Amino acid sequence: MPQFLLEILSEEIPARMQIRAADDLKRLVCAGLAAGGLTGLGEQARAFVTPRRLTLALADLPAAVPGGCEERRGPRADASPQAIAGFLTACGITQDQMEVRETPKGTFCFAVIVKNGRPTAELLKEVVESALAAFPWPKSMRWGRIRERWVRPVHRILCTFDKAVIPVRFAGVAAGDVTEGHRFLAPITFPVRGFDCYERGLREAHVLLDPAERAGRIRGTAMELAHAAGLTLKADDDLLAEVTGLVEWPVVLMGHIDEGFMDVPAEVLTTAMRTHQKYFSLLDVHGHLAPRFLMVANVTTEDGGKAIVAGNERVLRARLSDARFFWNQDRGRPLHDRVDALKARIFHARLGSMAEKMERVRTLARTLAEYVPGADPALVDRAVLLAKADLSTGMVGEFPELQGTMGRYYARHDGEAPEVCAAIAEHYSPLGPNDACPFAPVSVCVALADKIDTLVGFWTINEKPTGSKDPFALRRAALGVIRLVLENGVRLPLLAVFRQAAGLYDAVGAAFEALSLLDFFADRLKVHLREKGVRHDLIAAVFALGNEEDLVRLLARVEALSRFLATDDGITLLTACRRAMNIVRIEEKKDNTRYHGPVDADLLQAGEERDLETGLFEVEKNSHDAINAEKFDETMAALSRLRGPVDAFFKRVTVNSAESRLRANRLKLLSRIGAATKAIADFTKIKG
Repeated sequence: MPQFLLEILSEEIPARMQIRAADDLKRLVCAGLAAGGLTGLGEQARAFVTPRRLTLALADLPAAVPGGCEERRGPRADASPQAIAGFLTACGITQDQMEVRETPKGTFCFAVIVKNGRPTAELLKEVVESALAAFPWPKSMRWGRIRERWVRPVHRILCTFDKAVIPVRFAGVAAGDVTEGHRFLAPITFPVRGFDCYERGLREAHVLLDPAERAGRIRGTAMELAHAAGLTLKADDDLLAEVTGLVEWPVVLMGHIDEGFMDVPAEVLTTAMRTHQKYFSLLDVHGHLAPRFLMVANVTTEDGGKAIVAGNERVLRARLSDARFFWNQDRGRPLHDRVDALKARIFHARLGSMAEKMERVRTLARTLAEYVPGADPALVDRAVLLAKADLSTGMVGEFPELQGTMGRYYARHDGEAPEVCAAIAEHYSPLGPNDACPFAPVSVCVALADKIDTLVGFWTINEKPTGSKDPFALRRAALGVIRLVLENGVRLPLLAVFRQAAGLYDAVGAAFEALSLLDFFADRLKVHLREKGVRHDLIAAVFALGNEEDLVRLLARVEALSRFLATDDGITLLTACRRAMNIVRIEEKKDNTRYHGPVDADLLQAGEERDLETGLFEVEKNSHDAINAEKFDETMAALSRLRGPVDAFFKRVTVNSAESRLRANRLKLLSRIGAATKAIADFTKIKG
C-alpha cells in the first residue's frame, strides 16, 4: 500500500525541543487523519528528528478515504433556538436536514452527516498544512516577510504520498520530492522515492536520521575511546541526549586537560566542561576525574579531528583559567565575611532581600532543630548563616550551578565544622525525585527551613502554581519537604510550622492560609506516593479528617488502611460503611435535620441493634487508645470486628421504621458507624 513521507528541513532546532517536536508532529497528523476518516494509524506512524529536520513516515495508507455516515445527537427538541442553531452550525447542516426523534430519555435533535469518499492525498494536504500552522513550539519565530511561525527558518519541505508530491505550502515554501544531506559533509540534494530511499540517501549523505542510533553511536564510541585509554566514561544520560540533538553525523574525539588545572575541585572542572562545552568527563581507575575529556563533533576531517581537538582544548584552557582564578581569589576571603553582601541580593521584590530571607530561615531552623533528632542548634544556626554566602563569590557568579558546592569547599577551607560544611552543600537538596535526600540532622534542618520559608512566602503573596505553570518551582520545594520529612522520619506539625513561618513575614504574613498550603502538600504527597504504588484515594481519605498534619503518622495510617482494605473484612466493612453513611445522608437531607448524638438503649428492640451498639462501643474505646499510641493496625483489627454486627443489622433490621422514634434512633446508630471509621479515615473518599 502507498507510503506517506513528510520532512521539514530548517535551521538548527534547539536540542531541548526535538523529542517533543517529533511526538507533536506524529500526534497532530494522526489526529487530523483520524478526524478525516483514517483511524488507527498511531501504531504504524514513525517520527524522527535531527538538528535540522523533522520527519514523519506512515506506511500502508489507503489510496482513498472511504465514505460513510456519522450520526450526532444534539439538544432536546424544545431547547432554545440559539442552542439548536449552534448544533446545526457545528454539524454543518440546515434546519431541513435535521431530524427529530423520540428516545427513552426524551425527544432530541439528530444530525446525519454523510461523508463522501475522497483521495487520501487531498486529506493529507489539509492535515499537514493545519498541523504545521498549529504546531506547538515552546518558542517560535517569524523571518523576512513570512507570516507563519516556526522554530527556525524553513528551507525545504519534502512531502510525498505513493511517490507523488503532495502540494503542501507553508512559510513560503512549496513541498517537493527532494531533500539534502549534511550541511558540510554532503550539501547536495537528491530525489526521494519512499522512506527506505530517504533513510538510505541520508546515511550516504552523512545524516543519521534516528536519534536512538546517533545516541548509541556516541555512547559506544565514547566507551571504546575511554577503555583504550584505561579510563571510564562518567555516565551522563542528560548530556548524551543533548549532544545527540546537536549533531547529524556524530564523531567522538578525545582531548586533554592541562595538569595545572587538576588541583581545582572536580565539580568545577566537570561543570565547566559539561555546561559550557558539552564535553563528557572521564574517570581513572580510582574513580577520580581524569585529565581527559570527550567531545562530539559534527564532521569528519582529513587529519582525524586533530585541529578540532586542539581548538577545543584551547577554548577549555581559557575557561578553566577563569575558574582557577576564581578558586584562588575566593579563598582569600572568609565565607562569613560575605554574608553582608546578601543584603544587596533580592530574593523577591515583595519578599525582601536574600539576607532577610536567611534571617527568617535562621529563626525557623532553630524551631525545626527541636523535631530533628541529633540536630545541634548551634551548628544549625551557623549553617544557615553561611548557607547562601557563596552566592557572592566569583566562582558561583561564573558557574551558578555550583552554588552550595563551592560554599562547602570554602567553609571547609575556613575551618568550619564538617556538619556545617555538609549542610551548606546539601540544603538545596533534594532538587527532584531522583536527587539524593540529605540525612545529616543539620542538613535536614537547614533544607527544611529554606524550603518552608520559600513556600510560605509565595503563599502569602498569592503566587501559587497554576496549571502547568510553576515559575518559582514551588511544587519541587513541596516535594523536597515531603521527602525530607518522610525519609528522615521527622515528626513535624506542619500547620504550626507554617504559621510560625508566616509570622516572620510581618505584614504580608497576615494573608497566609495555612490550610491552603497543607492542601497543596496533600496533592504533592499523592503524586509522590502514587509513583511508589500507594493509592491516592487512601491519602485523600486520611487528609479529609482535617486533623492530620504529621506526614510520618499520616503515611502510617495510609499503609495500615491499605493493608486493611486488602482483606475481605476491610472490603465488606467499606461497603457497609458507605451504605450506612449514604442512608443517613439521604434521610438527613429529606428530613432537614441531623441524626447524630447518643443512641437511646431503651429503643434498641432487635438483638442485631444491640449487638451493633455493643460492637461500636468496643471499637470506639479500643480504637481511641490504639490511635493515640499510633497502633493503626490494631485500630483496623478493632474495626474488622464490626463486620458481623453490621451485616446482621442490614439483613434483619428495617431502618426506616414506621415509628418515628425507632427510625431516628436507628439512623443515629448508623451515623455512629461513620463516626467510628472516621477515627482512621473518611471512607467516603475511598474509591472502588
